[in-house]
Parts: sequence; structure tokens; C-alpha cells
Amino acid sequence: MLLSYIVPFLILILVVVFIHEYGHYYFAKRYGVGVTDFSIGFGKELFGWNDKSGTRWKICAIPLGGYVKFFGDRNVYSQADHKEIYEKYNEEDRQKLFTLKPLYQRALIVFGGPLANFLLAIVIFFSIYTFVGKDFTPAVINEVQKDSPAMIGGLKEKDIILEIDGNEVKSLMDVSKYITMSTSDFIDFKVKRNYDELILKIKPNMVMSEDNLGNKINKRMVGIKLGAYNDEINHVKLGPAQAIYHAANEVYYVSISSLKYLGGMVMGKADTSQLGGPIRIAKISGQVATFGVIAFISMMAYISISLGLINLFPIPMLDGGHLMFYTFEALLGRPLSQKTQEGFFRIGLFLLLSLMFFTTFNDLKDLGLFG
Repeated sequence: MLLSYIVPFLILILVVVFIHEYGHYYFAKRYGVGVTDFSIGFGKELFGWNDKSGTRWKICAIPLGGYVKFFGDRNVYSQADHKEIYEKYNEEDRQKLFTLKPLYQRALIVFGGPLANFLLAIVIFFSIYTFVGKDFTPAVINEVQKDSPAMIGGLKEKDIILEIDGNEVKSLMDVSKYITMSTSDFIDFKVKRNYDELILKIKPNMVMSEDNLGNKINKRMVGIKLGAYNDEINHVKLGPAQAIYHAANEVYYVSISSLKYLGGMVMGKADTSQLGGPIRIAKISGQVATFGVIAFISMMAYISISLGLINLFPIPMLDGGHLMFYTFEALLGRPLSQKTQEGFFRIGLFLLLSLMFFTTFNDLKDLGLFG
């Protein structure tokens, strides 16, 4: 039973982390930066090998991340003492130092990780839409539950849902997605009723429910049951141009919606219990794997988006923290001092540990350890 969770989780993490770190590695090699370590995981090395350029590729004991370490770095955060550089390295070696590269090259190397995650998600969605297809079945309301938010707000049977909160509803699946991701007190429904288009404001209820995997979640509900327009399912395999457009659009929507949802958590408008960590990811990845390859790689795409997005947060120790430092460097015309950067890194470590504690608490609560 435990293996059914661990194996899918390890596959998922290994892929999305490898792609992320390879994004850093690709741009580093492109700009002539020496790479000494390419690690999947932290802690004790389990196994590894050296390539012809001297990079140590390794798998480590704690599979909860990874890093690429550059030639001359004092640590995995790519810090170096500039005063020591010219004393310690000859001209040839200095050409391989990350810290001596132009600002735009350093920024691209750092941004390469999140970029690779977004590209992985686009490739996955593109492949699914091309070879499996995408649903374009118009969403029709088959039933409005009595005294539900939908009935109170004016939704009726046979209404065709066109938009939710300004997002075009292109399929049945979009309705649940847009309702779930909304953080507003009222959700705007644009519907077609006979020949008229109406905009109705619906105030959803927060209900303890079960997702498709059987997990208990707090879910926004409006009280409608949906069906296909004219009972016809419209599932279409897309051509390359359409597939890449819809794949990129999905990545964009998930990124923006995730940021809005996190903002809602900060403002107290969104459910913080939905924020999970490695334990929940392991549990869900095992459950999703039972639904088949397509469901599993779809989840991989969404996890990859999340990893790319989180790493862009302006928190020291994350890629976004480095990019924040480079922004200061561009504005000031010089890098921040090592002492200042180290102070920021301590703050970043505190924030990350706090987030880890919070998500772990949610994970354990989800397992029933805290009632």
C-alpha cells in the first residue's frame, strides 16, 4: 500500500526537479559557467557519476528538491567572495565563474529553472491535446437544487454557462475549476437563456465535500448539476497550433489563479487547509496514478507549474530571491553586500521553514492525526 504512494511520488518529484535543475544547467553551460554538481535530492549521496566536463551528477537521500552548484561557489546559493576570486583563480578559471558573468546572463541562468517547469507543463498539455484530445462540450444546467445559492441567485435549468468571473467556459470541466479557484464573495455567471445573455451574481456556500479521489475538502458549491448541450460530448484532437495555444493558455491560467488564491489566503478569503506539502503530494500522486498515465502526467504538469511559480517568489534561497537581488544590482549599479545578502537568506530560511511547518501540519491533519 505504502509503495503505491511512494513510487508515483518519487517519479513525479524526480521528473519535475530534474527538469527544473536542467533549466539552470542548460543556461549555465550556454554561457560558459562551470558546473561542479547536479544533484537531485539533498543530504547523503546515494549514487552518482562524473561526466567529461567534470560535473558530478548525483541522486541524494532526501528527494525533496535539488540544486546545481557552480564552479567557485562557496555554497549552493551561488555566493562567492569577489575579493578572493582574483587571488584564487587564474584567467581561464575566472571565465567559468558564475559571479563574474554579466547580469543578464546570471538572471537567465536563475530564471532557467522556473522556465523549464513551465515548458514541461506546456509540453505535457500539448501532447495530451494532440494525441488524446480536449473537451469542448458546452455546459448546460440540468438541475438547480432547491434553496441553493444558484436558485437564490437566479440560475435556471437549461441555462448555458458562457463565462464564470470573466473566464470563458469552454467545457463542462471548466465550471468546477473556475468555481473552485474563485476567491470572491460573489461569483459572476454569464449564461445564455433562450436568446438572451444574462449576468448573475451567485454567493457560493463552503461545504465539506469529497473530491474525485475520495479526499475530504472544503469546496465552494453553488448547487447545480451539469450536462452536455444536446447530450452531445465534443472531445476533439487538436492540431499543433491549437494545441500549443491551449497548452500555453492553461499554464497561464493556472499560474494567475494560483497567485490569486494565495493572495486570498493571505487576505483570509481562501481556505488555507488546501495548502499541502510533500505528504499530501505523495498521497494524491498515488491516488491519481490509479486513474492511468494521462491523469498522472496531467498532475505532473500542474505540480511543475507550482514548482516554477513558487521558485519565482521573491524569497531569498529561492530563484525569485536571486532575481530580486539582481534587480537591486541593476538599480544600484552594484551587487548588494555579502552581509546584506546573508541577512536576507536568514529571513528566507525562516519563511521557508515556517511554510514547511504549516504545510506539514495540514498534511498530518489531512491524515487524521489532529482530528
